[in-house]
Amino acid sequence: MRRSIAAMHPLVGRRSYSPVMPELKPTAEQLQIVEAARRGANLVIQAGAGTGKTSTLKMVARARRDRSLYIAYNRSIAQEAGRSFPTHVTCRTAHSLAFAAVGKRFAHRLNGPRELPSRRAEILGTTFLDLGPQLTISPVQMARIAVETVTRFCYSAEDDITTEHVPHQHGVFGAAHAALAAAVVPYARRAWADVNDADGALKFQHDHYLKMWALTRPVLPVDVVMLDEAQDSNPVVAQLVHQQVHAQRIAVGDSNQSMYEWRGACDALGSWDADEVLYLSRSWRFGHVIAEEANRWLQQIDTPLRLLGNPAMRSHIGVLSRPAAILCRTNAEAVRNVLSLLAQGRQVALAGGGTEIKRLAEAAKELQSGRRTSHPELYVFPTWAALQEYVEGDEAGRDLKPFVDLIDTHGADDIIAAVDSLVDEKRCDTTVSTAHKSKGREWDSVAIATDFAEPIGRGEIPKSDAMLGYVAVTRARRQLDRTGLAWIDKYNRPGRAGMGGPLAS
Repeated sequence: MRRSIAAMHPLVGRRSYSPVMPELKPTAEQLQIVEAARRGANLVIQAGAGTGKTSTLKMVARARRDRSLYIAYNRSIAQEAGRSFPTHVTCRTAHSLAFAAVGKRFAHRLNGPRELPSRRAEILGTTFLDLGPQLTISPVQMARIAVETVTRFCYSAEDDITTEHVPHQHGVFGAAHAALAAAVVPYARRAWADVNDADGALKFQHDHYLKMWALTRPVLPVDVVMLDEAQDSNPVVAQLVHQQVHAQRIAVGDSNQSMYEWRGACDALGSWDADEVLYLSRSWRFGHVIAEEANRWLQQIDTPLRLLGNPAMRSHIGVLSRPAAILCRTNAEAVRNVLSLLAQGRQVALAGGGTEIKRLAEAAKELQSGRRTSHPELYVFPTWAALQEYVEGDEAGRDLKPFVDLIDTHGADDIIAAVDSLVDEKRCDTTVSTAHKSKGREWDSVAIATDFAEPIGRGEIPKSDAMLGYVAVTRARRQLDRTGLAWIDKYNRPGRAGMGGPLAS
């Protein structure tokens, strides 16, 4: 169903009146992008780490004085952009557009009280599902999986809920998963019907009204649409922008930092219907030495991009005793570093907080005491021993093994106490983060932890690992301790020249 532009969009008649800030002299790459935008070309802009993509989009906006929309990844980015983009550019998130169009009708359902799992099961009418010996899914867990299925559907570009949206559960494989998915879909569709009812009873989420809006196939009343961080867009947002065929579409991001496929994101840059693909390779975040280190990782990815460092910045690589940030591959290694720093009397912050780690540790205590847990990652395991056997003997459980080893080594109580000792980042000596959670952030000094495993037998570095290494080393501005990723030196691949900065030797 296609509704009128005026009825669907709050952009009509509204403008941002932020002052226009002066810009530095454009680089040759930026001038090329501006000229292509001025011609009205649909563009993909591959912007390496710290290369000034927002500044470039402002240049594009000044070159194109048409009605423009900048879609930001989150609200803080949108607000910051709104203060500096030209006045003919509206800076919003996809969620804010959707809320103004359809979400207001459901405002009374947002930010409601916590939803008891038992109440959710009651609303959906879920029942026990027997999947075999010692594998029975309770009504409460069935309801949780149904609601998570709706969430995955909301992230997707599909019009209907199917078994493809049912998330996999630890310990549930093959035919058991197929049976679970078939049983969950009717409940998920019932949940989606409840969500679409202004008087529904389930907890209402922001992603719900975004999906509702996208399903109306809205036509944005603008001449230019700029999608930022396109490499991490949910398919629903990427499709929505793709459908604006009446407008010039410009997608900006860095495909080499596309790491959220596991949670439903897609690299929209890779499939964008673009007239031209252009690059930004001069990083203003760090100097030549760190740029060269980043290029070692880019050399392992199928990309022509190579970075040039900021000639006005001095960066160096070496061992750091008190880095501003420590980046880890896993949450378990992050907790180990937190424990070590606390033992040294340091004030420590954990990026994203420690709530989920604490919940996992509490769930571990339940299993160790002989009780089952309702934690969504561990509920299928009757005992701690069963979980230990799963992570040691089943490839599907390898992602839980670092957590199990952490509990076995330090004990759940010590981990809970460590989480309770964390401080805010504004008051900490060191921030500990996973590389995933470090995306979009930077520190003057960064140390890489030692849980970034080198490929067995020195085979090919998986693309996902190369991307993670690239993200990790490019979080540092001035000082980088690359200890945990120094094995990249063994993997130089001569003959894979790229554009932009020089290849590392």
